[in-house]
Amino acid sequence: MSFAAEVPSVRVRAPGKINVYLEVGALQHDGYHELATAFQAVSLFEDVVATHADGFTMSVGGAVDLDGVPTDDRNLALRAARLLAAETGYEAGVHLDVHKQVPVAGGMGGGSADAAAALVACDALWDTRLTGPELHRLAARLGADVPFALRGGTAIGTGRGDVLNPALARGRFDWVLVTSVDGVSTPKVYGELDAHRERHKVDIGPIATRPSVDAEVLHALRAGDPAMLAAALRNDLQVATLRLRPDLAAVLEHGEASGALAGLVSGSGPTLAFLCGSPEHALELRTVLAAAGHDALHVHGPVPGARVVG
Repeated sequence: MSFAAEVPSVRVRAPGKINVYLEVGALQHDGYHELATAFQAVSLFEDVVATHADGFTMSVGGAVDLDGVPTDDRNLALRAARLLAAETGYEAGVHLDVHKQVPVAGGMGGGSADAAAALVACDALWDTRLTGPELHRLAARLGADVPFALRGGTAIGTGRGDVLNPALARGRFDWVLVTSVDGVSTPKVYGELDAHRERHKVDIGPIATRPSVDAEVLHALRAGDPAMLAAALRNDLQVATLRLRPDLAAVLEHGEASGALAGLVSGSGPTLAFLCGSPEHALELRTVLAAAGHDALHVHGPVPGARVVG
C-alpha cells in the first residue's frame, strides 16, 4: 500500500438525500427492520477537508444548528477515518474540518455524508487507492446510509438500506425542504412505528418481512416525471414522526395547499420535502413557506455522490 504526504489537504463534497420511497418491514428478532427505499441525492452538501496530522481530530462548522454534533469518536466522519487507517495499515492521522449544510438529525443523512466524504478524502490524502467496492464495503460497516452518500444519484436500497442498486432517473426533480431546529431521534421514530403498528395491527394487517419499492416509483424516475413520482411517494416512518412532532402536519398541509405536487417527511424527519413541478414552481413555494416563517430551501436532484472538489 502506498502512502504519500505530498498533497497537503483534500476537500470532498458529499450530498444529503431524500427517501422518495421508504417501506419498512416487520421488526426482526435482531431488533432491526428490513427496508426497501428509493434514495435521491440532492444539492445540499457537506464539505470535508482532510489535512495530515499526527492523531485523529476534527472541527465542525456550517450554517446549520450544530448543537449536539460531537467532535470525538462518536462522530461518524472520525470513525470513518480511523476505519480506513486500520484497514490499510496507515499509521499517521488526519484532521477533518467539516462544513455542514445538511440539517443535523433531520432525516437527510448528513452524518452519513460526512462519513462518506471522510472515506474519500482520506483515501486521496493518504494515497491508499482503495477501489470503489472496497470503499463501499467500509461504508456499509459505518451505517446504512453511508454507501448511498458515497454513490449518490438515484438508487434502490434494500436490506437495511445499504444493499444498493442504481436506478435510472432522467431529468431533474425540484424539491423545497422545510428544516427544523429540533431534530428527531431515528431510534425513537422506529420505536414509535413499532408501537403504532402494534396498536393498530387489526387494521393494518400483516407487515411485509421483505418489502420492495413500488414499480410506479421506478417508472416515474425513469420518465423524469415529477407528477407521476408525486403520486407514488411513500414513507412508512412518517406516521411515527408526526406522532412525535404533530406540529409538522400543519406544515405539510400548508405546503401541499400552496402548490407542491406532494409532500412527505424526509426519512425519519423532521425535515419535510415538497416535490415541485419545475424550478420556477419550487422558487414560488419556497417564497410562500419562507413568508410563513419557515426555514425553506430549494434543492434539486439527482446529484453525484462523494467526490474530490479540491
